[in-house]
Amino acid sequence: MVYVMKKHVIKSLFIFVLFLMAGCFVSCQSGPQSSAKNKPNIILLLADDQGYGDLGFTGNPVIETPNIDAMARESAIMTNFYVSPVCAPTRASLMTGRYNYRTGVTDTYIGRAMMHTEEVTVAEVLRDAGYATGIFGKWHLGDNYPMRPQDQGFDEVLMLRGGGLCQPSDPFENNRRYTNPILFHNGQQIQTHGFCTDVYYDYAIRFIKKNVANGKPFFAYIPTNAPHGPFHDVPNDLKEYYLKKPNLTSISLEKQPNPDRLAAICAMITNIDQNVGRLFQTLKALGIEKNTLVIYTSDNGPNSRRYVGNMRGKKGEVHDGGIRNMFFLHWPALFKGGESSDMRVAHYDVMPTLLDAAGVPVPQGLKLDGRSFLPLLKGKQTGWPERDLFLQWHRGDIPQPCKRFATVQQEWKLLSMDSACFELYNLSKDPGEQNNLEGKYPEIEKKLKNDYLAWYIDVSSTRPHNYVTPRIIIGNDADPVTVLTRQDWKRDAGKGWGTKGHWLLSVERQAVFDITVKTAEPKPGWKVSLKVGNIEKEGSMSETNTLTFPDIRLEPGDLTLTASVSNGDMIFPEIHVFVKKSTPDR
Repeated sequence: MVYVMKKHVIKSLFIFVLFLMAGCFVSCQSGPQSSAKNKPNIILLLADDQGYGDLGFTGNPVIETPNIDAMARESAIMTNFYVSPVCAPTRASLMTGRYNYRTGVTDTYIGRAMMHTEEVTVAEVLRDAGYATGIFGKWHLGDNYPMRPQDQGFDEVLMLRGGGLCQPSDPFENNRRYTNPILFHNGQQIQTHGFCTDVYYDYAIRFIKKNVANGKPFFAYIPTNAPHGPFHDVPNDLKEYYLKKPNLTSISLEKQPNPDRLAAICAMITNIDQNVGRLFQTLKALGIEKNTLVIYTSDNGPNSRRYVGNMRGKKGEVHDGGIRNMFFLHWPALFKGGESSDMRVAHYDVMPTLLDAAGVPVPQGLKLDGRSFLPLLKGKQTGWPERDLFLQWHRGDIPQPCKRFATVQQEWKLLSMDSACFELYNLSKDPGEQNNLEGKYPEIEKKLKNDYLAWYIDVSSTRPHNYVTPRIIIGNDADPVTVLTRQDWKRDAGKGWGTKGHWLLSVERQAVFDITVKTAEPKPGWKVSLKVGNIEKEGSMSETNTLTFPDIRLEPGDLTLTASVSNGDMIFPEIHVFVKKSTPDR
């Protein structure tokens, strides 16, 4: 029997002890050391599916981003910053400073995007160092206890569930909206007003103002779900503006570009830009711009085949257009505009870089894969190691060796999309990856393959049963109603999100639960089947879209829950299952 709660408590005690010990050692990462009074505020802005070329600053001839462009001109820039090919793996590495395969996050859905709770996040470390911490937008590393952001170091949380609005984890009553979305504030479902990106920035700005008034340094993480699809509900005035642009389709690399979709993507990006402008106006009005580190980046390449500068590739691919992105660091107290480094760094370097900027040591015993790249931006490249960057992703519960992977060095890059055909590029001479040198430099190719395979074995051995999905804990007071969706189930039938599946759960203490099955639309007369552990229940839907099975007594331990709604011939997959403790612990 696995007592996940014990792990969670041990983790918290571990972090506390580490900080008691913090005065007894010095971080191996050199960088700015700050007293409590002058610690920099930190704001991490993360777009969703925005590619390197989706900015005026990077040469886009259509998309207008004047505020981000101004930020970039005044920022230090990592010109070769790498991320994962898709979003949840990038988010896991950003939060932990570790390869996503160490964290349990292998993919974006059906139980593959839940992060192991023993992972220590940058929010936990900064919070314990005296920072106020807040997230406003897309978490995508687990919707339920103990994997939610409020369980992983964030004091204030405004989040959407799963990988985005309009996905299976979204409340059914949200009706596929980006405007006036239903979100979750500190665990409570709330109705908001305005376009989703505007709402995230509204709450983030409120958080910033509150902590400035309280004299407390803050870490604000603002990961929007824009410009991720779907594209039916975007700021209409901006969309109409782009539809009137005669050169709109010039940024598309598709044979038959879709102007309506392109205009929607452009509109969402310009809306982000407007909010970045609002953010900087706030920092200036509060008098904190100089000592606030603001970072702008994105989680992967563009969500359609469009302009990516001199690169090739898009989201889901491991050519540079799919895994290399913008990375701007605006911090007037430390950087002047125009400072840059072309060293190749990655998302797992961000956590140690933020800790270095804050003057917070990496806790002793915490094993990070990344390292701070602040010294690179101050011209201190001495001691920077020659190293490989490893990026990989594909659909599946367990990674397959050599499938959709890239090994990136400062000069060379080896990749494979299908684990059979390899490509080798000299990035210093061929940054656009046009001239495949596979077979022409056998020693280099052999070394890169061996480096990759050693890495794959290492990350896959991080913990026993490394790729087993983390379990959702039910019945804990911190999350009184657990909502199970297709985002976190293990698919048993169907494709994509699946038509049938099961959830891996853990019960902390003996309790009695009410379990409610809810459908996206009424299904009167349809049969509802529930199996939780060795308990099986059946019933029929009435004219409403819910059916509750009351008073189900569950013993402590791990169990599996399955639920289905069918009419004999067809399974209706769009269900949510609500698990609520109905009696006190016994």
